[in-house]
Amino acid sequence: MSGHTENEITVNAPLDLVWDMTNDLESWPQLFSEYASVEVLSREGDTTTFRLTMHPDENGKVWSWVSERTTDRKGLTVQARRVETGPFQRMDIRWEYSQVPGGTRMHWTQDFAMKPDAPVDDAWMTDNINRNSRVQLGLIRDKIEQRDRDGRSAAVPSN
Repeated sequence: MSGHTENEITVNAPLDLVWDMTNDLESWPQLFSEYASVEVLSREGDTTTFRLTMHPDENGKVWSWVSERTTDRKGLTVQARRVETGPFQRMDIRWEYSQVPGGTRMHWTQDFAMKPDAPVDDAWMTDNINRNSRVQLGLIRDKIEQRDRDGRSAAVPSN
């Protein structure tokens, strides 16, 4: 078995702003509600290896893992994978960006498989990722749109 999710949102903001904010790894704890910290371990060209640490879950457990992320600004895509997989056999993520009427569409695809001894199965994790992605995408949209509004109002000279 394996899991597959696809989630997307349109952000009413310029593509450059959406790209820059969502690919600034060090700011992820302010952009996503689930991440407590990000530690960049290495950078080679467009590839960054980093450790993500989540806020404690409802049982007080803190989850942390190492991922590798490669950005393709020209192609408007990001490929990521977990290096330390934890309960996953594999976790591959693709982010795609596109200009659409009304702003910038951000599309997330996650392909994964849980280890046989993981505390949850692929179906449970699929539901969990879909539920959480909708929450995170909404938060990200709201923060980027607010930054865009703030930037536009700061650029307008007052009389």
